[in-house]
Amino acid sequence: MSSTAAEELRQAADKLRGLVEALGDCRGSWYIVNEQDRPYPQSISNIGVPYCVATTTTDPHVPPHIAQYICAMHPGVGKALADWLEREAKQETYTLAEFTYRSAAPEALAVARQINATGGRK
Repeated sequence: MSSTAAEELRQAADKLRGLVEALGDCRGSWYIVNEQDRPYPQSISNIGVPYCVATTTTDPHVPPHIAQYICAMHPGVGKALADWLEREAKQETYTLAEFTYRSAAPEALAVARQINATGGRK
């Protein structure tokens, strides 16, 4: 059974919200501790919470962009993406019911499908 576009969007939004909630205290913005002093390993912490969220490897072949990317995609971004996907799902449901055509942005569907395919795990 195939899902509708609205179902795919809602599934991804729900998955993201669940992952953000599961983080508990680590839901704020993230930053790299002592980024300028130490290229690796890099420790990623949550602003306002006194413990480490993640660390990158101690391998000097791992570029600092990895930790920077992790920080850029902090839980606030996940929440904002979930909100966007939910709005797209509502709009898709409405336009399909009222006007019999699809309105979900292809970009939103692409993001939702990526989230639904991995679930945050490899």
